[in-house]
Amino acid sequence: MSARVPTLAELDATADKAGGADRIAKQHEQGKLTARERIEALLDPQSFVELDKFKTHRATDFGLAEKRPLGDGVVTGYGLVDGRQVFVYAQDFTVFGGSLGNAHAEKICKVMDMATRVGAPVIGLADSGGARIQEGVASLAGYADIFLRNTLASGVVPQISCILGPCAGGAVYSPAITDFVFMVQNTSYMFITGPDVIRAVTHEEVSKEDLGGAKTHNERSGVAHFFTADDVSCLANVRELLSYLPSNNAEDPPPKASSDDRLRAVPEIKDVVPQNPNKPYDVKQIILPVVDDKRFFEVHAHFARNMVVGFARIGGRSVGIVANQPQHLAGCLDIHASVKAARFVRFCDCFNIPIVTLVDVPGFLPGTDQEYGGIIKHGAKLLYAFAEATVPKVTVITRKAYGGAYDVMASKHIRADINLAFPTAEIAVMGPDGAVNIIFKNEIAAAKDHESARQQFIDDYRATFANPYKAAQLGFIDEVIAPENLRARLSRSLDMLKDKRQSNPPRKHGNIPL
Repeated sequence: MSARVPTLAELDATADKAGGADRIAKQHEQGKLTARERIEALLDPQSFVELDKFKTHRATDFGLAEKRPLGDGVVTGYGLVDGRQVFVYAQDFTVFGGSLGNAHAEKICKVMDMATRVGAPVIGLADSGGARIQEGVASLAGYADIFLRNTLASGVVPQISCILGPCAGGAVYSPAITDFVFMVQNTSYMFITGPDVIRAVTHEEVSKEDLGGAKTHNERSGVAHFFTADDVSCLANVRELLSYLPSNNAEDPPPKASSDDRLRAVPEIKDVVPQNPNKPYDVKQIILPVVDDKRFFEVHAHFARNMVVGFARIGGRSVGIVANQPQHLAGCLDIHASVKAARFVRFCDCFNIPIVTLVDVPGFLPGTDQEYGGIIKHGAKLLYAFAEATVPKVTVITRKAYGGAYDVMASKHIRADINLAFPTAEIAVMGPDGAVNIIFKNEIAAAKDHESARQQFIDDYRATFANPYKAAQLGFIDEVIAPENLRARLSRSLDMLKDKRQSNPPRKHGNIPL
């Protein structure tokens, strides 16, 4: 007599219970949602359509033939976020520790292929113990299949990774290729080799949190862009991020209606830039009043704080904002800030998001650490990114724009469309102090009162060069504006540029200085 075939309802129930009640309870005890709960929190209600729910692995070694859980440890499918289609996969730690085998990888690859074909974002929710050792090289092949799709989808559809548990070994390379990485404090980890291996090989003692926790990768390595307190807030932030992005590279970002007058004055920023050129200020005090509803979605907020990047809207239109931050390292460009901004600029250019750049940069950070670390190469990445970008680019010099850093920060010379400056702008080869030491070295040495003579030369230099008017005379600055008119000028510039068409010379791809 043949065995009874389970009903659809029975199969659904078996797949839904994943690793069972005990393992689900343990997941909750750790402050983590299950894979299905995460998808439910991410997507619009009742919008998820699951694919490959009953798929199982085909391995037979090491006792796997008797263990074939439905779904193979990953939930995949598609649904809606704010009514827009997205594809999602969520690794299920309650089944085989979320480990990746061949069938598991096939499920992920299927949704990635579909996303690329139909032009919709891919969101990966990672919670995995890594490669399924029992499947050997087949699991490694599965990872490589995913990496290939990450690479081919790059710049075609937005790719977002949420690290909601462990992510170790080769598994980390898929998130690293994606556009944005979210992590959760105290429950998510990323590292190539864990603390035990490091202890055995190098004798270093380090905890999982210090080695690869959310704070480490947000503040020190820059691998992650966001970290939140729990799964729910992480997934809510993903939804907000998606609201600024188009579904694919052939579309524009979705507009969002706002009652905030796009031409309103912003008198609150009139005195943000100090009269003293050496006094710091918070550039976000300029950004927030200028953008719609004072809403700025900052990216990489805890990494390279001398540079601020993020998304906002001006007149309902999504824009990417890049700004030097005088509060940290005087806004100097260093290795981390250059890479951070270059990555963000290239993302915006991939997905048709106009770029607004706020400049207050005294130059590149000096020092042997920077030179030995390759500041020349890394600074060139930012230069390359701005020069390569063909989206609308509007630049505002709020104060200092010195030396090569002036050129790099979206200057007119590297194809910025509109270049504005506050009256407080100082545009020159270098600051007055350094300049007079070179130009008037002999005169200062010959003067009876060296310091008085030096100060006089500094005042003369500042009056002649450390202002925006020389650059405006040469056409390098399109307009010198009062700070309170900034929102209106940005809005009108972006309106004018909305149909901009520009392309780069035909080529397979450029060779950015990696």
